[in-house]
Amino acid sequence: MTNRSGKATDLSALSGLAPELAATLASIAGDIALVIDMHGVIQNVVVGQAALTASADNWVGQAWADTVTGDTRRKIEMLLQEVSDRGVSQRREVNHPGSAGPDIPMVYSAIRLGAEGPVLAVGRDLRAIAAIQQRFVESQREMERDYWKRRQVDARYRQLFQVATDAVMVVDALAMTIVEANQAAGQLLGQAAEKLVGQHASLGLDPHSRAAVDQLLASTRATGRAAEIRARLEGGAGAVDISAAPFRSGDALLLLVRARAVESQPVSSDAAARLADFVERTPDAVVITDSNGRVTIANPAFVALCEADAETQCIGRSLGDWLGRAGRDLPALLSEVRRHGIAPRVAATFTGDQGQGVDVEISAALLTEGDQECLGFTIRRMPARPVSALPLAEVLASALEDLSEQVGRVDLPALMREATRLSERHLIESALAQSRGNPRAAADLLGIAPDSLNLRMQRLGMPGADGAGQPPTLLN
Repeated sequence: MTNRSGKATDLSALSGLAPELAATLASIAGDIALVIDMHGVIQNVVVGQAALTASADNWVGQAWADTVTGDTRRKIEMLLQEVSDRGVSQRREVNHPGSAGPDIPMVYSAIRLGAEGPVLAVGRDLRAIAAIQQRFVESQREMERDYWKRRQVDARYRQLFQVATDAVMVVDALAMTIVEANQAAGQLLGQAAEKLVGQHASLGLDPHSRAAVDQLLASTRATGRAAEIRARLEGGAGAVDISAAPFRSGDALLLLVRARAVESQPVSSDAAARLADFVERTPDAVVITDSNGRVTIANPAFVALCEADAETQCIGRSLGDWLGRAGRDLPALLSEVRRHGIAPRVAATFTGDQGQGVDVEISAALLTEGDQECLGFTIRRMPARPVSALPLAEVLASALEDLSEQVGRVDLPALMREATRLSERHLIESALAQSRGNPRAAADLLGIAPDSLNLRMQRLGMPGADGAGQPPTLLN
């Protein structure tokens, strides 16, 4: 030991009082005190008020290094070398083997009483500190787990919110025109979704924002990487966040464009709560699947539609397990979404696990999460079919009966053409009735393209067709 002048202090006069000093230090400065000879052998052990280990009383006559665990033995050797060289040691943390439990952590410091005197080592029990440290570490881990759990929950709600509310458009990357759009896009831009097809991708935007959006789409096309920009709607209708991601459909390069009104985005401190409230309360069933149509995330409305008790009972199952006609054609539906980026308004029957079937309308859109491809579905219950006063079959029979009365006044080829037209109209009306007036779904039921159905409806003068005229009249 050295004094303030830097010279070593001779403590040899205290060497004969080593046991008494050990007892005093154990009671006021530590939990245990050891008297150790020049060979490192324990000569005396004094334990304070706190009991350490039952084997401490048997340490007398043992080498101090033998009383600690093998991984801390080297620290005792270093401590004894330090006290031999300088008269005093640094603090060293070691572990004593527990008699019937975990090891006992201790911290020791030592001083030599004279050049040839014994070494006095004082130790403190670190178990209380170690317990506090362990609780702190566990608390930190629990906080991290809670944090990541909240992040996962927030991400889940954000994804479901995105599927339920985002305006989605598929854009031809070369012509920059809209190929397909969902209903939310029509609502955002103030036009029917069908009317958006063929329009420029910057339709409905403020003139000052159009150039920036065009540049965004061109950059996405050139780099092959997704990008996002904020723009303003035409006429001061508000701001929207627009993102674009490229994907291929055969040899054609398409852009999946998403638009989200800034006002509809929760931006306050309770954003997560507002997202959760929307997803939990919306009557539309919202579900996200992997590329094979297996459920990964679903909202409570979807769980209720499945007649399940919890979301976990739906996770991992194929969406086709609950769908009727669309279920049989689920691979084709998935292929269409992956190929075209969107599949709006597909009529189907949804049958829950308890066997209750309801008529639904399904909208689907491609989602991209990094390199992962997933699909978002919105499933809406359709109102019960109204019962017409006169079934369509009776309407056709009545029209054919009227037509038969014209035999003798009109030649057979003209009668056959009119009968064919009446039959075609009847079949189209039947398909429209089954699809709740959805032309796309009706075309699917008839096995023809939507454009072909529209042309046929125009030719027949049926209401609901683009450019529809007056309904046809019977021959006179």
